[in-house]
Amino acid sequence: MFDIAVACLVVTALFAYVNERWIRLPGTVGVMTIAMVLSLGLVVTHHLGWEFAYRPVTAFLNDVDFSAMLMDGMLSLLLFAGALHVRFDQLRSYRLAVLALSIVATLVSTVIVGWITWMLAGWAGLPLSLWYCMVFGALISPTDPVAVMGLLQRYKAPASMSVTIAGESLFNDGVGVVLFVLFTRMAVSGQSPDMQGILHTVGQEVGGGLALGLALGLLLNLLMRSIDNYVVEVMLTLAGVLGGYQLALHLECSGPLAMVVTGLLVGNAGRASAMSELTRQHVDMFWELMDQILNAVLFVFLGLELLLIPFSPQLLGLGACAVGVALLARFVSAGLPTWAFGRWLRLPPGSWKVLTWGGVRGGISVALALSLPAGEARSAILALTYCVVVFSLLVQGMTMGGVLQRTLRQDA
Repeated sequence: MFDIAVACLVVTALFAYVNERWIRLPGTVGVMTIAMVLSLGLVVTHHLGWEFAYRPVTAFLNDVDFSAMLMDGMLSLLLFAGALHVRFDQLRSYRLAVLALSIVATLVSTVIVGWITWMLAGWAGLPLSLWYCMVFGALISPTDPVAVMGLLQRYKAPASMSVTIAGESLFNDGVGVVLFVLFTRMAVSGQSPDMQGILHTVGQEVGGGLALGLALGLLLNLLMRSIDNYVVEVMLTLAGVLGGYQLALHLECSGPLAMVVTGLLVGNAGRASAMSELTRQHVDMFWELMDQILNAVLFVFLGLELLLIPFSPQLLGLGACAVGVALLARFVSAGLPTWAFGRWLRLPPGSWKVLTWGGVRGGISVALALSLPAGEARSAILALTYCVVVFSLLVQGMTMGGVLQRTLRQDA
């Protein structure tokens, strides 16, 4: 395990250097692009019969459980780091937009993507049941705004837009995971659970996650308030996140929601009453660095995972259709309501464009797809997920700056 961690860090650091020195794309997108180019090159050498590089790399990737690495480790750190910098007062001001996008929009998007994918898969002759298509809808609907948030800050986007996108991304991960768990159980068992079973699962996942996050956040604030040593306080936040997420897994409640609530409490109540100015500086610096390093590692793996995706002409065609379906679902579930009710939600007039095109998908979607039981359905869903994620990050992420600039100029 230690050897794998070292290899991951070395590869990520080298890719980050190459990108910063010569390519100069946005950090996470740059390292993923390099990794994808390398993967494609290895695929070409494999087809030419040159196995000297292909086999060692694929053997290394097969040794890494990407789904477990992200869902059981990295995700807790990334969500806490993201929530740590969201202010309660701003989140409260735009709570209607955040709740609507993170809950209602995720549900609507899941149904739209799942239903249309099921029809397209039937026409293409792929063995995907309706429930497995709903699984795909659940894992592809949550957004990952890593690339977009940097652009929002660079172009000084209105606070309403930034807070809404950040808040949505923090909470819809938890909603998407709950839906993923429900639909996966239906797909594997082939049976629809009764309403009592659904309510029990939702209550355990959502209610348990929120309660655990509240308890953990209050405990961390209490411990940090009783001392004034930034080294110990940084260690407390790290231990609380890693230990709290493992506890959530054992309690079978939503770890993502627990980490978001914990981050919000530590970043607001804890920042105001439990940290000195020196501690605040070190906590912010530590978690900002942790966030950037983990995101770089995550995007490198996204690029390298291309080697393990079982593509076929049929799946590539359906994957191209899935990209359009995901964009359509994002427009219907987030863009259209924002256009119609933007004034009531206190959002700028052109926000629907940014919310629609800025619905970037990321590593969580791929990790969820990798966690599915082995079989033809998993292979198909993994290929479709990868197509949507790569388009989302490379095309939407790279062109988001232009969309944002045009929107801000029109609203000025």
